[in-house]
Amino acid sequence: MLLPRLLPASLLLGLTTLAACQSQTATTTSAAPTAAADLTPEAQATTPAEAISAATIGRYLQAVSSDEMLGRKPFTTGEERSTQYLADEFKRLGLQPGPEGSYFQPVPLVEITGTPAPTLQIKGKGPALSFQYKTDFVSFTQREQPQVSVSNSPLVFAGYGVVAPEYGWDDYRGLDVKGKTVVVLVNDPGNAGQDTTLFKGKAMTYYGRWTYKYEEAARHGAAGVLIVHDTKPAAYPWSVVLSGAISPKLRAQTTNKGADKCALEGWLTLDAAKKLFQAAGQSYEQLYAAANTKGFRPRPLGGLTLSGSIRNQLRRQTSRNVQAVLPGTTRPGEYIIYSAHWDHFGVGKAIAGDSIYNGAVDDGTGLAALLSIAEAFQKAPQKPERSIVFLAVTAEEQGLLGSAYYAQHPPYPLNKTVADLNMDMLWPYGQMKDLTVIGYGQSELEDYARAAAREQDRYILPDQQPETGMFYRSDHFNFAHVGVPSLYASGGFEGRTRGKDYIAQQRQNYTTNMYHKPADQFDPSWDLSGIAQDAQLYFRVGQRLAAETTFPQWRAGSEFKGARDKSMGGR
Repeated sequence: MLLPRLLPASLLLGLTTLAACQSQTATTTSAAPTAAADLTPEAQATTPAEAISAATIGRYLQAVSSDEMLGRKPFTTGEERSTQYLADEFKRLGLQPGPEGSYFQPVPLVEITGTPAPTLQIKGKGPALSFQYKTDFVSFTQREQPQVSVSNSPLVFAGYGVVAPEYGWDDYRGLDVKGKTVVVLVNDPGNAGQDTTLFKGKAMTYYGRWTYKYEEAARHGAAGVLIVHDTKPAAYPWSVVLSGAISPKLRAQTTNKGADKCALEGWLTLDAAKKLFQAAGQSYEQLYAAANTKGFRPRPLGGLTLSGSIRNQLRRQTSRNVQAVLPGTTRPGEYIIYSAHWDHFGVGKAIAGDSIYNGAVDDGTGLAALLSIAEAFQKAPQKPERSIVFLAVTAEEQGLLGSAYYAQHPPYPLNKTVADLNMDMLWPYGQMKDLTVIGYGQSELEDYARAAAREQDRYILPDQQPETGMFYRSDHFNFAHVGVPSLYASGGFEGRTRGKDYIAQQRQNYTTNMYHKPADQFDPSWDLSGIAQDAQLYFRVGQRLAAETTFPQWRAGSEFKGARDKSMGGR
């Protein structure tokens, strides 16, 4: 694909005209505020509508998702261009750099480009199995070594690979997996609706995340761990696993160079797993049923062993988060963070003649909202009393690495951080009636969101697919993990003019045909007024938080409340 010059003036003018035509003013309601988080008339009056509009969103969105950004992949020219663009925009808007005097926070990472052996060899008493790379399995490693291998590693089935004392669950109970390869199911017990009394029922817990399963297997000393892919509980097709696995993988640099990780991590297709279980004298259906039963005991897989290897190329380099701050007028030492991730997948395998993975929706939309909100705060006649931090993080697509680094090396104290308001994948399908809150029930930030939604004549909706574990799949999770109350919400269920079915069709089309593919690129026909609507709502939530002296709390029973209580004890 030819790379055009970045946003010529004529193109910007045309985009602005188009987006302005799409823009609609959110309907307001005269319903009386009922919560402490309701917006004051003063806050409402300081909302410069022209700063957050479809036109503004479109200008920023087309810039960050243009071909010249080369898919915004860390360690590439695309990173240099996109992060410099963001820093330049923050500077243009008059925002100050971070506490070290820079708009960039260095994030040391290692890029591991692994080339697995073409096959995984499975041996036992019967005929040997030979699983083919990409067709039957994918594998990778976090060990920073030129080559890793497992040889004749005994295979064991450990259910979901979960150790959760609070649920009375231990899939590794009585099982010694040192030197062995563990096979586990995707997601967590109960999520598929077999027994809604297990864990949180259909709502995925952190134990359902694939990253957790690798960590738990490593804690038990396993040589390898393979997750069985099943599209429904995984919430994404095999093509998504494949696209993420065959590209170079970024990891956080560690002092032991990944020596405490499993030598081999990966996925099996469901068909390959069924063949494996059959060779062990068992069926997938039997093992699945057993794994979803209280009292499950792990078991060897019929004397089967696995052999496989990976050759690695290593590249250590520093990526960067982009940060800027608007200092508060009266309490500059207290911070509200707006976050979005700047990275995507760069230039990769061509699909339909296009090799640039632009990431327009994922997460160009979040970046466009981030910049629009920054512009709105600068244009507001009344500046915020608390400081507002605008943070674009790296390597979200590689495992939330940039936000994890920020959370472990915070430029601003966590116990002085009021909240994180995260934006990821906003939908370009027009204004919405709903505001869907991912992880609903976690914190008082939902009260602030409800008040802002009421002003737009919208209703709050809990996540309609909690089994997909979206609360653990974007950058707000790393803030929640260290105790900072976090909000991750957007409209995406019921369109204001086209209803629910249209939105469902558009989202399904995106998931099937665009998600993590070159097709996720800017489309001039998109109706960006809904993204502007969400950005306006987030802006108003931030205004309210900035005007208060209190801190929003996690709700009783939230797994993140303990970390916050501990952090705030040192204030």
